[in-house]
Amino acid sequence: MLAGWDWLSAVYQVVITVFGVGFGEVRPIDTPALKIFTMAVIIFGCSSVVYIVGGFIQMLTEGEIHRAMGDRRQSLELSKLANHVIICGYGRLGQPLAQHLLQAKTPFVVVDSSAERVARARDDGFYAIQGNASDEKTLLEAGIERAKILATVLPDDAMNVFITLTARSLNSKTEIIARGEQQTTEQKLRAAGATRVVLPADIGALRIAQLITHPTAEQFLEANESRHSLNTQLEQIDLKIDEFPIPAHSSLDGKSLNEVETIGQGAFLIVGIKQADGTMVHNVEKSHVIRAGDRLIILGHRQDIPAFAARHLSTAVVNYRGVTSVIQVK
Repeated sequence: MLAGWDWLSAVYQVVITVFGVGFGEVRPIDTPALKIFTMAVIIFGCSSVVYIVGGFIQMLTEGEIHRAMGDRRQSLELSKLANHVIICGYGRLGQPLAQHLLQAKTPFVVVDSSAERVARARDDGFYAIQGNASDEKTLLEAGIERAKILATVLPDDAMNVFITLTARSLNSKTEIIARGEQQTTEQKLRAAGATRVVLPADIGALRIAQLITHPTAEQFLEANESRHSLNTQLEQIDLKIDEFPIPAHSSLDGKSLNEVETIGQGAFLIVGIKQADGTMVHNVEKSHVIRAGDRLIILGHRQDIPAFAARHLSTAVVNYRGVTSVIQVK
């Protein structure tokens, strides 16, 4: 237009130049200025078109490319994993389980059939595979042949049984921990090859019962998370933590902690005391005097504690963290 062209001719000439159609010039380009300008239009115009089209294609394909590269990188890293944990299911149980394993610095991989849950697991920074965990190919991709433990925590008992069967057929040595919603499923899971079966409903009921029947011991454990996690391991070595109230006229009333442990002949250790006024004492001095109304939190062997309770306490709650029973001494 600066050269005296009308606007339509000028726009038309620019378009056919930029896109390389080349129908011919609307008017003669016979001056050096027009020739230089036309070359500039060709160079910058074509570069702009390539850039715009490339950006649009990149916008469409970048996600897929990154996803494919991420899957490839994850597959390479998974192939190097050994003695890891496979979590089948990233739902209500799988998510907190993954967080606990992360805190414990235990390597693991998540397997779930839901694309949404797999994406969530990856967003949380975990290895995750989308697929049916009852499929051999999926478990092999997760490294079942090298896995130390497989935990199937789906809310579907039938799926947990199928996953257990498949995992056991692929690795006869790995430990399989299976979730069961119904008590009748436990036998099926063990027959399928599960090493251990966890029944969340039973655990929840036991936990509520403990809060009702052993409030002091629960308060003591909750005050210190390390003790709480330790207590779950004690049963494996025949130990337990019990809560014992000191009633009026008890033979232990007025005795020091050291005297009580001496009477017990090393059968237990007093790890905490809740005094009658509600004060919780964690680091108990050996000279501390026990009074009626106090509650002792003791750590000892399963077989020794009931006998001691029968001799020295009028009422004793035993088998804490196990089947609850109360000894009545007349």
